[in-house]
Amino acid sequence: MSNERPTAEELRQGITVEVVQGDQDVQSTEREPIVGEVGTIYEDSPDGPEVVLKNGVVGHVQRIVHDE
Repeated sequence: MSNERPTAEELRQGITVEVVQGDQDVQSTEREPIVGEVGTIYEDSPDGPEVVLKNGVVGHVQRIVHDE
Protein backbone atom coordinates (compact mmCIF):
# COMPACT_ATOMS: atom_id res chain seq x y z
CA MET A 1 0.00 0.00 0.00
CA SER A 2 1.30 3.42 -0.92
CA ASN A 3 1.77 6.08 1.73
CA GLU A 4 1.44 8.80 -0.89
CA ARG A 5 -1.38 11.19 -0.15
CA PRO A 6 -3.63 12.05 -3.07
CA THR A 7 -3.46 15.57 -4.50
CA ALA A 8 -6.44 17.92 -4.58
CA GLU A 9 -6.64 17.34 -8.34
CA GLU A 10 -7.15 13.60 -7.78
CA LEU A 11 -10.16 14.15 -5.50
CA ARG A 12 -13.78 14.45 -6.60
CA GLN A 13 -16.97 15.23 -4.72
CA GLY A 14 -18.59 12.10 -3.36
CA ILE A 15 -15.53 9.86 -3.16
CA THR A 16 -14.77 8.31 0.22
CA VAL A 17 -11.58 9.43 1.93
CA GLU A 18 -9.81 9.18 5.28
CA VAL A 19 -8.95 12.51 6.89
CA VAL A 20 -7.30 13.90 9.98
CA GLN A 21 -8.44 17.18 11.48
CA GLY A 22 -6.06 20.10 11.87
CA ASP A 23 -5.73 19.67 15.64
CA GLN A 24 -4.74 16.00 15.33
CA ASP A 25 -1.15 14.83 14.94
CA VAL A 26 -0.94 13.55 11.37
CA GLN A 27 1.99 11.26 12.29
CA SER A 28 0.32 9.80 15.39
CA THR A 29 -0.65 6.13 15.32
CA GLU A 30 -3.05 6.73 18.22
CA ARG A 31 -5.54 8.75 16.20
CA GLU A 32 -8.86 7.41 15.00
CA PRO A 33 -9.25 7.94 11.24
CA ILE A 34 -12.30 9.88 10.13
CA VAL A 35 -13.85 8.43 6.99
CA GLY A 36 -16.45 10.21 4.89
CA GLU A 37 -17.49 11.47 1.49
CA VAL A 38 -15.85 14.58 0.06
CA GLY A 39 -18.15 17.59 -0.10
CA THR A 40 -15.85 20.53 -0.84
CA ILE A 41 -12.20 20.42 -1.91
CA TYR A 42 -9.90 23.29 -0.99
CA GLU A 43 -6.20 23.23 -1.77
CA ASP A 44 -3.17 21.04 -1.33
CA SER A 45 -1.09 21.48 1.80
CA PRO A 46 1.89 19.64 3.30
CA ASP A 47 -0.56 17.69 5.52
CA GLY A 48 -2.65 16.56 2.54
CA PRO A 49 -5.44 18.24 0.55
CA GLU A 50 -7.89 20.14 2.76
CA VAL A 51 -11.52 19.12 2.33
CA VAL A 52 -14.91 19.44 3.96
CA LEU A 53 -16.70 16.11 4.18
CA LYS A 54 -20.44 15.88 3.57
CA ASN A 55 -20.89 15.35 7.32
CA GLY A 56 -19.26 18.75 7.99
CA VAL A 57 -15.85 17.51 9.19
CA VAL A 58 -12.95 19.62 7.91
CA GLY A 59 -9.65 17.84 7.55
CA HIS A 60 -6.64 16.86 5.47
CA VAL A 61 -6.98 13.81 3.23
CA GLN A 62 -4.60 10.99 4.09
CA ARG A 63 -5.87 8.45 1.60
CA ILE A 64 -8.72 7.51 -0.68
CA VAL A 65 -10.81 4.66 0.71
CA HIS A 66 -11.48 2.15 -2.05
CA ASP A 67 -14.38 -0.28 -1.87
CA GLU A 68 -13.04 -3.61 -0.69
